[in-house]
Amino acid sequence: MSAKEIDSILAFLVEATNKHRFSLDITLNVNGSIVSGTTVSAKGYFEGLSDAFEDGNDISKKISEQLSQASEAVDDGGSEMAQFIHLKNAKVYCGDSKPTPSSGKILWRGKLQEIDGFFLGKISEARSSSSSKTKS
Repeated sequence: MSAKEIDSILAFLVEATNKHRFSLDITLNVNGSIVSGTTVSAKGYFEGLSDAFEDGNDISKKISEQLSQASEAVDDGGSEMAQFIHLKNAKVYCGDSKPTPSSGKILWRGKLQEIDGFFLGKISEARSSSSSKTKS
């Protein structure tokens, strides 16, 4: 069995995000699940994770430092082709209508090689209207 190929268009969009701070709303099909969010650079992803740990205990602070170093290393990575896609404000849909997680600013990281398909745009949840009228 051969390894899955990485979609060259998706790889191009990830490279644009990583190198030029370009972002876009995107929805990915990943092994039967749907992941929807906004692209963020690898550097931005690691910076966001680092920020999430920086105000905790000593172990959290150490993790924050390591993630901050990872973000700097990504910047110095050169022209190596991206292997991962990073999303902010991500939601994962697994067959039901409610995403997991349903709230919060979630950072998501996935292997480009595992993406089955994608479309531009984010899935937005329908808002229920309390003023809807029923016709008889």
